[in-house]
This record gives sequence, C-alpha cells and structure tokens, in this order.
Amino acid sequence: MFKRNQVLVMAFSLVFLAGSLSVRAFGASKDEEHERAQNAANVMTEIMGIPEEGIPNDLMARAEAIAVIPHMLKGAFGFGGEYGKGLVSHRMDNGRWSAPAYIKIGGGSFGFQLGAQATDLVLVFTSRDGFKGLMDGKVKLGADAAVAAGPVGRTAQASTDVLLKSPVLAYSRSKGLFAGIALDGAVVTIDDSANKAAYGREMTPEDILYNGRARMNDVVAPFVRALDRVAPAQKRLSN
Repeated sequence: MFKRNQVLVMAFSLVFLAGSLSVRAFGASKDEEHERAQNAANVMTEIMGIPEEGIPNDLMARAEAIAVIPHMLKGAFGFGGEYGKGLVSHRMDNGRWSAPAYIKIGGGSFGFQLGAQATDLVLVFTSRDGFKGLMDGKVKLGADAAVAAGPVGRTAQASTDVLLKSPVLAYSRSKGLFAGIALDGAVVTIDDSANKAAYGREMTPEDILYNGRARMNDVVAPFVRALDRVAPAQKRLSN
C-alpha cells in the first residue's frame, strides 16, 4: 500500500512539474491575464458582499495597496506549501487605484501530505513600509514585512497597535468560510512575464504602481473596477 502511495505521489508530482514547465515555455498571454484579473475581481466583490463579515470598511479606506490571489493552491504532493498568482493595485495620492501589477506568491513547510486545497487570498497593505519591498521585486511576509490575520466584520476596526506591528493583514476564503490567516514565510514576487503580456512591454513595478506609465486596458480593467466599487476613490487616511 505504501509503495502504491509512493507511485501516486511521483505521478502527481511529474504532472505538476510538466504543467509548470509548459507554462514557462509558452509564456503568458493576454487572455490568461484577463482571466486572472477577472477571477481576482470576482473574489474581491464576493468577499466584500458578505453582509456581516468581509474586510472592515475602515481598513479598506486606509489601505495603501490591495492584493488578491484567487485559487491559491495550499498543500502539494509529498510536501506542503502554497503557490498562487494574482494582482496588486496601489492607492495613488489622488485616492484612485493604480493600474495593477501581476504578482506570484509561494512558500511553505515540508512534511508528508497528499491532496490540495484551493484558497482565495486577500492581502491588505496598510503602510508604505509593508508595500515597498515589492518595488524591489519581492517581499517575504513575516521577515521583510510583518503580517497578521486581519480582523473580520464590515464595521470592525483594526487597532492602531495592530496596524503598526503588522503593515500587512491577510484574509482567506476556503470552502465558503472567510477569515484572517497567518502567512509567515510566504514570498510575494512581481510576475514580470504576466505584466509584459498584459501591458505589451516590459515595465518595472514602480512604472506600473507608482509612476502611472501602465495604461489601463481591457485586460486589467475588471480588477480595478472591482476595487473602485468596494473601496471608492478617496484621499488616503493616515495610519
């Protein structure tokens, strides 16, 4: 029985590896990145539509940036971990949301496991300190930026102490349940190939998120429209 499980683990691992290599070989496409933006938009809209729960309105109002990773895969064949792809948008000085940058998240622990679980993940960056690591290409949650499970409830408020100690607040939704989640050790990186596919040329994270050099287009528009609905344009509140 144990040998049979070993064979299954190896087979599933090879399938996963083959899929990863094929994506790298053929690169990203506009259709794929549009679908990713639409999925992230759906997650944001559905979570903020939860009547009594959802991310607090006060927290959304003071968000420096918001990242959404739909269908993050947690668990793997023979080892534990997380892997997912999503988008992040930064609130500009005029209160509007920037064109989004595509991101990836990965990291995890080791141990014998079988099976996988898809989770929708939302990261709310509440300060520039928590967000600036992405401008260099990656940020390790818990090391480069402290992260904590975010408070739940549309009228709840995050205490000043929590905001100062944890500039990144994390939320997850799995099997219909929505709650804060701890993500120490996960690494968020910029997905350069996806950004090139979405915008038609290579650009730095600063160009997209801070400098306004990425033009809003049909590929990324669903995500920004969703943010405009759930966190309308307003001047950033002081943290």
